[in-house]
Amino acid sequence: MPIAIPLAGLTVIATLIGGQIALRLSHTLPTVIALTGGVVVAVALFDVLPEGIENLGDTNKATALVAVGFLAFFFAERALVLHHRDDPSDARAHHRVGVLGAVGLSVHSFIDGLGIGLAFGLDSATGFLVFIAVISHDFADGLNTVSFVLSQSGDRSSARKWLRIDAIAPLLGAIVGSLVTVSDQTLGYILCLYSGFFLYMGATDLLPEAHAHASWWRVALTASGFVLIFGITRIAGV
Repeated sequence: MPIAIPLAGLTVIATLIGGQIALRLSHTLPTVIALTGGVVVAVALFDVLPEGIENLGDTNKATALVAVGFLAFFFAERALVLHHRDDPSDARAHHRVGVLGAVGLSVHSFIDGLGIGLAFGLDSATGFLVFIAVISHDFADGLNTVSFVLSQSGDRSSARKWLRIDAIAPLLGAIVGSLVTVSDQTLGYILCLYSGFFLYMGATDLLPEAHAHASWWRVALTASGFVLIFGITRIAGV
């Protein structure tokens, strides 16, 4: 439906606003990451994984795909010498991990937009429900993209570039979703793989960095990220 595309344009704005806030608060990056780490893990558990299981219709296959996604990111990080900045080559490797994470988040945003386009192809009520769910956490997607790139490389120009890519991704997804049909099973495979990807990203990269130093404020922000996404998914009926 044509309305899916202008509505997806609003998700672009939401993503950009979230990313700009993360850029402005980059001087307190661990505090921002405490929130975004909770959001990334919660999105995997309460949004991406349930949708993946529903589309696949096979819990065993879904959990196996989550494990594959988790291990795939683990091996990719090992290959890129994650967490070592002792020399320039290590720093470049760390930067590439930031790019890897940003790519994953952008693909997730594209799938969000794809969902909007496909949902409006079913009926308007379903389309608006999906749109509400997507725009609600696209703000967090902008935060997550910027925070992850900055946490890995500290490169603000790279963070801005990936924020723009992540922002435009749902619009492109909505355009594609309005023109083509994707099988539920194919979408389920993708979602389960990315669930494992996001679980690894949040649990081993974002949250440990945010909580390297004890702070109840950061603990509260991480918990708030979980509660926020849980509430959004329940209210939107995702």
